[in-house]
Amino acid sequence: MTPIPPAGRTLILGGVRSGKSRFAEGLALGSGLPVIYFATARAGDAAMGERIAEHQRRRPTDWCLVEEPLALADRLAAAAAPGRCCLVECLTLWLTNLLLEVDAARIEREIAALLSVVECAPGHVILVGNESNMGVTPLGELSRRYCDLAGGLHQQLAERCARVILVVAGLPLMVKGTAA
Repeated sequence: MTPIPPAGRTLILGGVRSGKSRFAEGLALGSGLPVIYFATARAGDAAMGERIAEHQRRRPTDWCLVEEPLALADRLAAAAAPGRCCLVECLTLWLTNLLLEVDAARIEREIAALLSVVECAPGHVILVGNESNMGVTPLGELSRRYCDLAGGLHQQLAERCARVILVVAGLPLMVKGTAA
């Protein structure tokens, strides 16, 4: 039997450019709590740099920013607190960063650590990820591993979250929990 997840946990999934980030930012803003924004992206090229800049322009200036491409669980554990909202953007970029690391075993340790932190972190936690498993199975080994890891992570996080929301074309679809 899965324990009842804490009310302050929300997982938001959607495709690329689905509106999931804007929706998550709106939830964080609407919480009325101080927000810590965990950015996991690395600007590896000009297009990604522009995406990062777009997110920066949208964020309120009073939000605290933590840029962490790898050790997300440690940083989230240190920052989560009652009366605070932590917004993680984005889980799947974080997984990509870990997949590209030299230490192949690190990804399993980091996933386990994140699951543990999400399970017991005080305050509100909003997690954003790309739903990448709604199409054909990728041909390449690395791409298949990424999709398997992302799918498994999302399932395990969904068990630990009170709300799971799928965003499609900017519209939130409640998968688990209630809107309030």
